Amino acid sequence: MSATSWLPQYRQIEHALRERLPAMRPGERLPSDAELCDEFGVSRMTARNAMQRLAEDGLVERIPGRGTFVVAPPSHRYADRLMAFSHEMERQGRVPDSRLLAREIRPATDTEASALALDAAEPVVEVRRLRRADAVPIAIETAILVGRAADVVMAADLESGSLHEALARSGLILRRGNATIAAEAATAEDARLLEVGEGDPLLVERRVIADAHGRPVEATESRYPGERYALNVRFEVDAGSPDGAA
Repeated sequence: MSATSWLPQYRQIEHALRERLPAMRPGERLPSDAELCDEFGVSRMTARNAMQRLAEDGLVERIPGRGTFVVAPPSHRYADRLMAFSHEMERQGRVPDSRLLAREIRPATDTEASALALDAAEPVVEVRRLRRADAVPIAIETAILVGRAADVVMAADLESGSLHEALARSGLILRRGNATIAAEAATAEDARLLEVGEGDPLLVERRVIADAHGRPVEATESRYPGERYALNVRFEVDAGSPDGAA
């Protein structure tokens, strides 16, 4: 079985195309939907879905009547889409790695139980990692996962591997979530791990992610140095303000 054969077909094609992108130049044309159908033996809809995910991540541009072309990768991910940290850094041409700070099974706190729809003190798995790119600290990430994920999380390679891909291989496929973003001052521990000054501004993202059935699986906090990370935001102007004014 290949490394991605457990994924849906459109995700397998997406992964295959992602692996090609680093060797391609901005403006270079990618295969058409019809060419992808022939190459991978899939329907046009499946091929289109794979390419659309790349377009949504800002990696390619689809021009009607002309084709799909590589674009220079954006420096930050969009706030309405979550991708694996390793993929996010690789699309920027950077080398990702992780340092595992903690991994344990313990009772959920009241806040964690509420976020994950658990009973008080029900077992959860805590994973805490320092995420880096080109050996530069980018984030302190603390993930709290429901107890049914314990076996796969405790056995997974979380320094060179992907947590979400390990979950998906076990049948826990994450689909959607919600997040809040805030600014906070770096604590003494943040400063030590992220190599910033205590009190320096951090971008803090807290999110809860659910599976295909809408059941919460993961509650995560990511703490980023303000000068090293940002989130791009898509938005629409409120119809009540036709001139765009407040």
